[in-house]
Amino acid sequence: MTTKHPLSLLLLICLIASQACQEPLKPAVLDIADLVAAHAKYQEKHITKRRFGYDKIAPLIQNRSTAFENRVLGHSVEGRPIHSLTFGEGEVRVMLWSQMHGNESTATMALFDLFNFLEGSPDDELEHIRSAIREKLKLRFIPMVNPDGAERFERRNAQDIDLNRDAIRQSSPEGIILKEARDGFEPEFGFNLHDQNIYYNAQGTPQPATISVLAPAYNEAREINDIRSRAMKLIAGMNRVLQKEVPGNVGKYNDTFEPRAFGDNFQKWGTSTILIESGGYPDDPEKQYIRKLNFMIILNALYEIASQGYENFTEEEYFAIPDNDSKLMDLLIKNVSAKARDYSYQTDIGIRRSDRYQDSIRYSSASVSDWGDLSVFYGYQEIDAEGMNLTAAKVWTEEMALEELSDSLAWELLTQGYMAIKTKEEDKGKFYDLPLLLFSSEKEPDLKPGLQNTPDFYLEREGTLLFAVVNGFLIDLEKQASAPSFSQRVR
Repeated sequence: MTTKHPLSLLLLICLIASQACQEPLKPAVLDIADLVAAHAKYQEKHITKRRFGYDKIAPLIQNRSTAFENRVLGHSVEGRPIHSLTFGEGEVRVMLWSQMHGNESTATMALFDLFNFLEGSPDDELEHIRSAIREKLKLRFIPMVNPDGAERFERRNAQDIDLNRDAIRQSSPEGIILKEARDGFEPEFGFNLHDQNIYYNAQGTPQPATISVLAPAYNEAREINDIRSRAMKLIAGMNRVLQKEVPGNVGKYNDTFEPRAFGDNFQKWGTSTILIESGGYPDDPEKQYIRKLNFMIILNALYEIASQGYENFTEEEYFAIPDNDSKLMDLLIKNVSAKARDYSYQTDIGIRRSDRYQDSIRYSSASVSDWGDLSVFYGYQEIDAEGMNLTAAKVWTEEMALEELSDSLAWELLTQGYMAIKTKEEDKGKFYDLPLLLFSSEKEPDLKPGLQNTPDFYLEREGTLLFAVVNGFLIDLEKQASAPSFSQRVR
């Protein structure tokens, strides 16, 4: 028997369909000003440096409100607790884990900012965001997967294992804990939070890849299924936020399948996984601005999941994000004249610096990264040295105690061409912030400029010293007041 719909029912169906079509799309991204204001209000004030260990975050975990369920999932090789914090009452499960590599802490700082936001007052003007996240999502955070590595501010754990290559073999207790956390929770979305080196740039541009993103591949063919597609769309929404705040400073991480990595396997196991890599940004050595960017895009992404706003974005928008490249230097000197024996030539010099730590004191150590035609490279700081000559620094061999070296004396020596100063043996290993190279051994440092030597030299024109490069930092000798401040250690 055939049944026909009454006319009134047909009209009702048409009306509902028409209203559905006319409904506005759910908001895809939050207002940038609101995100900036939220971070300013809820930033965790007890963490201001990017090197910290478990002892720093332990009280911040223990003092969370009852909005969070705190659970110890297990312990590291050296016995430090690995916590999970769970928030929300919704059905959509989201897992976020950070500091799998002990020296990659930027997102960890952002997660504690986010915890403060989620515990915020109901009177807050952003309560609708908080309520949507709480009602729609169940969030599980693991803020420090590798507390032993964090203690030493090193990539690997106490077994010297890279935890992000232990998803399958499960040789480490930390890797086992992360895998069991995933299997027990079965998240629909996952956020894999890391730091990358500061020399990545958005391909074809001088812009640092301050944030790099990736929807990891789940197989060698790098195919796209519904699970990976959701991650791509969510990332496209995050990129929309970033392009408003830091236009051009976003890169897409390489998606070559890594069968041992957690992110790739989370995707393979059915979790839409988003990799966030925190790179570099000018004048942000402690990554406090990049921390804010992490907070902004993670909060926005959680709201997109809660509101299903990510569905407004496309895979094409994801693929439009420039790839990562690695063409940045801390200092790029272009077109300087140099000599090899009696042969004169023009060269570029690329210098990269690294942060070192001793007793939690951060200091700089630089090296000449490349020498020659560097026309495809960019610098956080660049100088065109056309018409200038590369000149070796002189050594002041009359021994001086560190306490004798005032700022004015150091500057006088530097402007006279003396960059390396011999100090007393008892000064070895001490820290200082003078624009000089201090050494305490009998052997003088080799200050002949070149690829294999330390980056300490001068740029001169017609016999006048114009610039000094000390430990990779460029100093304008005509502008004493603008000399950069940087910590070094007596060699």
